[in-house]
Amino acid sequence: MLVTKDKKFYKTFFSLFSVIVLQNVIVLSVNLADNIMVGAYSEVSMSGVAAVNQIQFIFQQLIMGTGDALVVMGSQYWGQKRTEPIKSLGFAAISLGVLFGLVLFILASLVPESIAHIFTPSDAIAAQSVEYIRIIKYTYIIFAITNVLLALLRSVETVKISFYVSIMAFVVNCGINYTLINGHFGFPSMGVTGAAIGTLAARICELCIVLIYVLAVDKKLRIKLSDILKTDFRLAGDYYKNSVFFIVVAGMFGLSTALQTVILGHINNSAIGANSIATTLFQVLKVASVGMASATSIVIGKTIGEGNLKVLKEYVKTLQLMFIGVGLLTSAALFFLRIPVISFYNISPETKRMAEQFILVLCVTCIGTAYEMPVITGIIRGGGDSKFVFINDLISIWCIVLPLSYFAAFKWNLEPYIVVLCLNSDQIFKCAAAAIKVNRYNWIKKLTR
Repeated sequence: MLVTKDKKFYKTFFSLFSVIVLQNVIVLSVNLADNIMVGAYSEVSMSGVAAVNQIQFIFQQLIMGTGDALVVMGSQYWGQKRTEPIKSLGFAAISLGVLFGLVLFILASLVPESIAHIFTPSDAIAAQSVEYIRIIKYTYIIFAITNVLLALLRSVETVKISFYVSIMAFVVNCGINYTLINGHFGFPSMGVTGAAIGTLAARICELCIVLIYVLAVDKKLRIKLSDILKTDFRLAGDYYKNSVFFIVVAGMFGLSTALQTVILGHINNSAIGANSIATTLFQVLKVASVGMASATSIVIGKTIGEGNLKVLKEYVKTLQLMFIGVGLLTSAALFFLRIPVISFYNISPETKRMAEQFILVLCVTCIGTAYEMPVITGIIRGGGDSKFVFINDLISIWCIVLPLSYFAAFKWNLEPYIVVLCLNSDQIFKCAAAAIKVNRYNWIKKLTR
């Protein structure tokens, strides 16, 4: 059967998918609002924030990898209707997330100037980056705890709280940005410092709400602080062992994305701003694919936990068709929104021209993204095979994409939009590897005790 007729599958999948997509739309709308508000204030300020955010992006990817490992393992236990092991996995993931946040906080405190200059040779842009990082560094540990807790809830199919938290963060962040970036309601104009304060305030509010929900409202896990003392260290060890590939892959992706900014930033200053505009818009529209991947990971993990492999194969075939459809819709939306979005920015004609070119490149590559990403991270990794994801990314990104892009930018001196095409080319050729692997079904791994 090519498409499953299981109504329960569609109900479960789309209820998860819709909430996750809406949550991600709000989260990325915060980033887009930040980008537009800072971009309207100053192009140099926008480039400064965009540069330092690459470090934060690497960190966010590490936290996502930490959370994804928790979701994959936890959802298999959830399929078995066992919640106590999920708590032990959750505490192990939180400790790892806090460690990542602490390391980045220390680096941002000791060498902010060095971090800024990694991404740009411009002293003016670097100065704005340093100003931003002096505040934003206080969000790292807060962000880690919040997002691992939300991953813990996702593993038991609780996703609506993420949506409500994101709405609150959007309101808080945008309100403070409006007040402090340009100076309104009697407050001074603080530029990038105002934007950083807005993000910090939103992160604090997020953590408070999630903690209240987990400790006082949630009825599935019923977590108490005393549960920390009951942690099963065997299960914690299982988590650390199985999370390695999740975290390494996420870190490699974050680092490769940051290196893209390094490459473009050393072509010229306009390329940094143009790339920030193009990728921010793309990330907002990419939420459908991200939502597909997240919902898929939960459904696949739970189905494996239930031991129903015949039904699993029907789900996999259905999902692949859905991914292709989403890719075509994303490409169309990106094409039609490019000019209206660019018009919001107070940027030079050169930066506007580059931004439009970069977006047109993404219109093509996003079709591949919509298929390969949810197949690889949602189905294959969600099924327990994180090693394949690691090898695939290692070869495609580090052995092909980055070397090719380096030569295109600095040896062959090709146009920036061609460099961007090289940087995103893996989104096309990774589709072949994904299609072959997923339809062999050798990625199904049991991760429970």
